[in-house]
Amino acid sequence: MTVLASRRAFLGYLAASPAFTPMSCAYAQLAGIGEDRVIDNAADAINVFDFEPVAKRNLTSAHYTYMAMGVDDGATLLANRQGFEHLQIRPRRLVDVRNIDTRIELFGISHASPVIIAPCGTHKMFHPDGELAVARASATRDCLQILSTVTTTSVEDVNRARGAPVWYQLYPTEDWRITEALVKRAEDAGCPAVAVTVDLPNSNREAIDRFRRAINPECLACHEPGLEGSVRRKPMFDGLDLSAINNTRAPQMDWDFVERLKNLTSMKVLLKGIVTHEDASLALQYGVDGLIVSNHGGRAIDSRRATIESLPEVVDAIGGRIPVLVDGGFRRGTDIFKALAIGADAICIGRPYLWGLSAFGQDGVESVLDVLNRELEIMMQQAGTPNLGAIARNFLVV
Repeated sequence: MTVLASRRAFLGYLAASPAFTPMSCAYAQLAGIGEDRVIDNAADAINVFDFEPVAKRNLTSAHYTYMAMGVDDGATLLANRQGFEHLQIRPRRLVDVRNIDTRIELFGISHASPVIIAPCGTHKMFHPDGELAVARASATRDCLQILSTVTTTSVEDVNRARGAPVWYQLYPTEDWRITEALVKRAEDAGCPAVAVTVDLPNSNREAIDRFRRAINPECLACHEPGLEGSVRRKPMFDGLDLSAINNTRAPQMDWDFVERLKNLTSMKVLLKGIVTHEDASLALQYGVDGLIVSNHGGRAIDSRRATIESLPEVVDAIGGRIPVLVDGGFRRGTDIFKALAIGADAICIGRPYLWGLSAFGQDGVESVLDVLNRELEIMMQQAGTPNLGAIARNFLVV
């Protein structure tokens, strides 16, 4: 298949996929905004969807695909958005909401809002400033940032740009020595917490495979074949011997691994990818410090179950004993409100800030955070909840 044919096939795949008939397109049509009327600067954005057309225009098709794709038919990617539609909000009236407080505290550190920057890899794919632009945005907006193992900027440089340490997301490998080196490096850099991704022993990402099979020049310009080539530009692997591993995942990971990791580090240990009460209860037994309810943004398994639908059973199993975060499909302040009402301590965003980064760099990320926080504050005023502690399940109809 030629490169051009592969590109056309992929675009046809996107057009046919239910995951790529997003709410953003419908909203854009209603607002009279189309591909020919994209915003010119970050301050012009009305909602986070306004950044996506600019990102799509700025990126190569391969890089946009990597960001936008799910797995299999994209059903879980779509479910993450549709899950919010099943939850209605019960607002209370006659409450003094002149002063809205969105501050949270996680492991003794305060942040201005419950919106957290989720770990997403290879930010320089989306903007030349990459993770540094995101770190500076998280600093100016006083929000927590979680840095990916496959970052294109070292954790040390990101922490310097942010002026405070990030949390570190860990992809364990088949070789414990590499895992140990990654964890020690993050701890030495001052990271207070490590979030271990546990939901990705493998995945079926058909959309990006269409590029790879065609040996697309867009891909070869950045990526060399094999594991060594795939991590060559990932500074967290600098100086490490990768000869004993086949990929950066750990399909053999089990609860003994969690216990071993807890004994290795003084950082708080969170598990990212827990979606059931059974695993949440086991996490408590093994002394885990926090959970992130996640299905990897629909990029791991085509379970067709939204994270907002998984959240209640995890929250109930934890019972407030450790923090519970959640990601997956958050695009509106109302989405954030619903997760907080269920019992999440904070929510994590991925694609929205990547849209902002791809569109306008640091300004775009800051504007995405501003939009979401503004919408959350409006929703809290409408609901009669002057602070996050006032938000509870009685504000929802399921």
